Amino acid sequence: MDDENERAARAKKGSPFLNTAQAAFYVGLSQRTLEKMRLKGGGPQFRKHGRFVRYHIDELDAWSKGQSKGSDADDNRAGQP
Repeated sequence: MDDENERAARAKKGSPFLNTAQAAFYVGLSQRTLEKMRLKGGGPQFRKHGRFVRYHIDELDAWSKGQSKGSDADDNRAGQP
């Protein structure tokens, strides 16, 4: 796992594209979960470079930001005047 961390950090400095393992680590999911999301939908945008799946860091950040949810208390207050 440390190797994946190091590779993701190097990739972020050099290339904005991450492979599935790096992208999964970057957003805090398992690789398998990210693969399932890719097949079923609902996950971050990805690109196919030939036969290789790549995730752009900016798209991972945007997807992650869109996943934020308020607490139940915040949700209940939102509907009140």
